[in-house]
Amino acid sequence: MKLTKVLVLILTLCLMVVTFAHAGKDLDAVKSKGFIQAGVNGGVFGFGMPDEKGVWKGLDVDTARAVAAAIFGDADKVKFTPLTAQQRFTALQSGEIDLLTRNATRTLSRETQLGLNFVAVNYYDGQGFMIPKNLGVKSAKELDGATVCVLPGTTTEQNAADFFRNNKMAWKPVVIESTTELAKTFFAGRCDVLTSDASQLAGTRAIAPNPKDYIILPEIISKEPLAPAVRHGDDQFRDIVDFSVLAMINAEELGITSQNVDEMLKSTDPVVQRFLGVSPGNGAALGLDEKWVYNIIKQVGNYGEVFERNVGVNTTLGLERGLNALWTNGGLMYSPPFK
Repeated sequence: MKLTKVLVLILTLCLMVVTFAHAGKDLDAVKSKGFIQAGVNGGVFGFGMPDEKGVWKGLDVDTARAVAAAIFGDADKVKFTPLTAQQRFTALQSGEIDLLTRNATRTLSRETQLGLNFVAVNYYDGQGFMIPKNLGVKSAKELDGATVCVLPGTTTEQNAADFFRNNKMAWKPVVIESTTELAKTFFAGRCDVLTSDASQLAGTRAIAPNPKDYIILPEIISKEPLAPAVRHGDDQFRDIVDFSVLAMINAEELGITSQNVDEMLKSTDPVVQRFLGVSPGNGAALGLDEKWVYNIIKQVGNYGEVFERNVGVNTTLGLERGLNALWTNGGLMYSPPFK
């Protein structure tokens, strides 16, 4: 009996050590507040923007909601801070926000010099150019001497400069910090071209006074893997955010949706059982309830549902899946095993 008690005590102490090892300052702060403070764009239709009732919607918004569902079991336990391109990283570094889900491109310098950890990509993109249709231009290589609306402090600004220099063309940048003001400037005719990620151009065109007056040129001049980011220093919080994104991708691959997830709890497939927490382990590994994946899928949906609801072919943006299709369908969306 004494030996049994000793073994129980040792096991308890080991579990406590594991728990303390997992404890992270950023996750603790989030739990203490009772919600996640997420930084979003605030002006890109389909990705991050409040509707006419003030309800935040978009692919990046749903990504933050998925993290809240994982941590709290409630996707609504998140508050949104609209940020400009120049504000976004400072807001994360300073602790003003806990999580950045604002169409931010993962780069080496941002991950190292800025002290950020990017997680799984939630949208693969590339930079393009939008022009008024009446400009009569068919290719970005015909834009010599154009005035170009661009956000400062972004990969977009550098990519545009490289593109014009490499093609021996002159350009006149019109630099405005706010996404909303930049769009207004372009629609007012103060610049010939608006350059940004192709998805953001589609979102901007969707809110134009007359969207049919504008076209997006065929050239894509960069790689823009857009991903959520957190601060260095809390591996547990980083893992939770990372696997929250991956859970939505993996759910789509397994055919699990917000509509059938309750039925899928009865599946005899061990892969599905582990994924949905019927067979425990994944939740404990992240310091979460075993229902964390179930909560994400039930309340937010799988990646395909999130994509189609916010930016897909049946929305105002009308975007094809393209690179954001599952790897089994020729895209880049691929999740590691949940085990």
